[in-house]
Amino acid sequence: MQNAFLKLYVKALALRESLKDENGQDLVEYALVLAVVVLMLVAGAKGMATTINGAFATVAGSISANMS
Repeated sequence: MQNAFLKLYVKALALRESLKDENGQDLVEYALVLAVVVLMLVAGAKGMATTINGAFATVAGSISANMS
């Protein structure tokens, strides 16, 4: 019986130590930063696409006005 409790105690200590291990948190943190950057780029690209679309429409209008 004492041997079983000792094994259980050692397993509990090993589990506690493995939960303290912070190797691998870096990957999660980098993934979160990358996700935020991608979201910012997508939001910026939508706004920039609207601006570029307006500029092309202005150029197209100017060309068609000068062609006729």
